[in-house]
Amino acid sequence: MSDTFNTPSSVDPRLLETLVCPVTRGRLTYDRERQELVSAGAKLAFPIRDGVPILLTEEARQLD
Repeated sequence: MSDTFNTPSSVDPRLLETLVCPVTRGRLTYDRERQELVSAGAKLAFPIRDGVPILLTEEARQLD
């Protein structure tokens, strides 16, 4: 049995089209380099871990 897991390096584009900011219900943009979904309206960046967007405000990074 292998210890290697197939974890995605990016998020499915179809999923990104359906996700919205949990604060503003506005559009999210994908920052591939930082692996984050950015809400300009809420000034928050939500992390993506192992290909799964974490849309919890307590997990989000505040943008300046």
